[in-house]
Amino acid sequence: MRFALMIEAQQGLTYADQLAIVRRADAAGFEAFFRSDHYASFPGPSDGPTTDAWTVLAGLARETERISLGVLVSPVTFRHPGNFVKVVTTVDEMSGGRIEVGVGAGWNAEDHRPLGLAFPDITTRADLMEDELALLHGLWTEPDGWTRQGHHVHVDNGFLRPKPVDAPGRPRAANGAVRPRIITGGEGSPRAFRLAARYADEFNINSSSPDRTREQYALLDQACRDIGRDPKTLTHSAMVGTMLGFDATDVERRRSALLGELGVAEEGASEWYEARRARWILGTPDEARAMIRRFADAGVERIMLQDFLPRDLEMVDLMGAELVGKV
Repeated sequence: MRFALMIEAQQGLTYADQLAIVRRADAAGFEAFFRSDHYASFPGPSDGPTTDAWTVLAGLARETERISLGVLVSPVTFRHPGNFVKVVTTVDEMSGGRIEVGVGAGWNAEDHRPLGLAFPDITTRADLMEDELALLHGLWTEPDGWTRQGHHVHVDNGFLRPKPVDAPGRPRAANGAVRPRIITGGEGSPRAFRLAARYADEFNINSSSPDRTREQYALLDQACRDIGRDPKTLTHSAMVGTMLGFDATDVERRRSALLGELGVAEEGASEWYEARRARWILGTPDEARAMIRRFADAGVERIMLQDFLPRDLEMVDLMGAELVGKV
């Protein structure tokens, strides 16, 4: 199993907070660090400070050297697809080729309305997402002069400089052009699976139990076969809520902190927590490793440990020591 750390930066995290977390994740052995891309503050207080994901990644790119960096996922509604390609390519150059690109249609209206950002219906957003995925491939790997008439975005005489960094292990087109890895995901819909099969290098399931994850992967694999793609060429990953304690006492301490951080009322706390046991990684290292093995048996190749206690750097250390390389 490969491990990445994922944080919800809209929980009021400053740039300094995020830098401290990514440095700790790097030292703990995580292969990659991902953060969310939201402008609204949640879960917990709705008036907390938030930061722009790609601006933060640009800073982290200059203050780290080894760990891969990415966003899970960037809504197509935040940035015009052409601008998005340019931003990502710039941050990729700043990182020396360590960027992975998560792309999504967006789902949260509150990320948009307070800033005057348009939030069209899901069909329009999915069309925009397809345009963006096509632009990422076309501007990164097609020869100069590439043209595409998309659903909403049209490219004439496409041209991009600089190109992505030619780093080892990156996807390479038939003409030799390299690009960052592209990740799509969600809870799964027929169109999401079709887009992943056509454009993505990795599909990330979220908020799913191991059993449901297995079912979703079966549909994803069939979407690949439907277009003649080997399903094994598309990495299967999962983003899983994680809370780890060294022993029972430590687990209970962090459980209380988690409930407070997420604003869960005491009256329904037990029910809320128990409902997540079927799909989160919760408990001691032994309990966590057992759950991770269930995800591995379901076909997960890389797991994003979704950390809702990001300021607890000792938990990052514990996850690195007890999980990374141990399952």
